[in-house]
Amino acid sequence: MRIALLSRTEGRLYSNSRLVEAAKERGHEIEYVHTLNCYMDIASHSPSVHLKGKELPFFDAVIPRIGASVTFYGCAVLRQFEMTGSYPLNESVAITRSRDKLRSLQILARAGVGLPLTGFAHSTKNTKDLIHLVNGAPLVVKILEGTQGKGIVLAETQKAAETIIDAFRQLNANFLVQEFIKEAGGADIRAFVIGDKVVAAMMRQAAKGEFRSNLHRGGTASLVKLTPEERSTAVRSAGKMGLNVAGVDILRSNHGPVVMEVNSSPGLEGIEKATGKNVAGMIIEFLEKNAKPHKTKTRGRG
Repeated sequence: MRIALLSRTEGRLYSNSRLVEAAKERGHEIEYVHTLNCYMDIASHSPSVHLKGKELPFFDAVIPRIGASVTFYGCAVLRQFEMTGSYPLNESVAITRSRDKLRSLQILARAGVGLPLTGFAHSTKNTKDLIHLVNGAPLVVKILEGTQGKGIVLAETQKAAETIIDAFRQLNANFLVQEFIKEAGGADIRAFVIGDKVVAAMMRQAAKGEFRSNLHRGGTASLVKLTPEERSTAVRSAGKMGLNVAGVDILRSNHGPVVMEVNSSPGLEGIEKATGKNVAGMIIEFLEKNAKPHKTKTRGRG
């Protein structure tokens, strides 16, 4: 099988190195394709992707590792690959859906997936009522475009919450207001979903004095056993996003598991080291079973 790894970083990232290693171990040909250096022939009856003055050959599968800062262009390139008939590990439409925090939460809410109480508004005139919707302070304010724990602020008092919300509004920043799940104790669960199964899971614990559990912010990871409800929640969440591979972030609340985010490009380092599982190999195995020409549900549309 011929595989394209769509990324800007080649071998500098653990995740990319492991995917290349796993693909080669299983006898496949894999090639880095720099996302931003690609350009496309869109109007042609035979759609194509070009790089360095040449048309790229047909790839049986594409593994998108598209950074949040280049979602728009990265998904445009991935759509072009879909139009040529290549099978995407995650489809462009699903990635775009998951990267929009508001849209993704609305999709999950419609499906009945457990979520923290969440509010969204435009006008500062309704700040007090917005805070009331999520049961007051303490609460969390999240910028919609933030990643890896960036753009997330904990407001511990009503006054602090009003000040932060009003300040964000003055900056014309789009953000969510969510209830703070105190009982989670600064820990969350990353459930790694491939297909219709959770293949690995880890507990991430925030560093002392920090409420964000992201490993990039000094959090630690350890093996965790999921409940059947947590497994079901993770698989349903990935499925509703349309993602074949996803990292589903879950908090353990007093009223059951609640989903914080569904990540379409989950890192492999933390989950592989915490669990000892060959997650990269499982991803390649999934492609072996499912990568067929023109099998993309949207075929570049939508």
